[in-house]
Amino acid sequence: MEKVKLVRENGVSTIMLNRPDSYNAIDVETMEQLLEKIEQVEKNDDNIVIMTGAGKAFSSGGDIAMMKQLHDATQFKNVMLTLEAIALKLYMLPKITIAAVNGSAVGLGLSLALNSDYIVAHQEAKFGMLFAGIALIPDGGGHFFLKERLGVHQAKQFIWSLKQVSGETAKNIGFVEILTDQDAQLGAKHLATQLQAAPLQAIIESKIIYHEEKKDELRHFLEREKQGQLKMRSTEDHQEGVRAFLEKRKPVFKGK
Repeated sequence: MEKVKLVRENGVSTIMLNRPDSYNAIDVETMEQLLEKIEQVEKNDDNIVIMTGAGKAFSSGGDIAMMKQLHDATQFKNVMLTLEAIALKLYMLPKITIAAVNGSAVGLGLSLALNSDYIVAHQEAKFGMLFAGIALIPDGGGHFFLKERLGVHQAKQFIWSLKQVSGETAKNIGFVEILTDQDAQLGAKHLATQLQAAPLQAIIESKIIYHEEKKDELRHFLEREKQGQLKMRSTEDHQEGVRAFLEKRKPVFKGK
């Protein structure tokens, strides 16, 4: 089974995370397939890209079982390099990108959603970073995208809160552009149809002008996230956080 699907229709490429049984948790193979699909989209002539998740969630974030298995530092760094490539390619795509969010967009899943020009969300959708629950920090450019949308102070508070916010709250604070009571993918397709009647080349050119100026800053954040995540993985709190998650209990952190 493909863990990431790509469908093209009427000038729109749809990339779908396809692990519905795990709420589209992102493991190494999913990352690699996602990068492959983005590279395919990069080369095609569709001007609009929709990213979504199969089933009841956009993505529950990085696969916890995978995190437990990544003991080798080189292997972990390779995973982070793949995340860096995904983030940069998505950010610099000369196309309009739309995240269609049903259910939860959490952790790395939220970083992916925020790396889009529009987020269309079902009104019952939930958004949260939640990395601190296993004593890690946001990755996939999460720090950068939160700063861009919320400002530094509010971004810090959101990361530290360990809370998920509703679709309505997410719209009010600047996460979500369009809130809908229908399936988010249908809402994204409707937006794509509207955009196709607009001067898309002019719209995309403005996007690239802004993103070119910010690209090196995003690279800086991705590099710091890689360094910080490697550092956090060696902490006692992270080991406790992973154990607690797998054992379905509340972690007992010691600040070590």
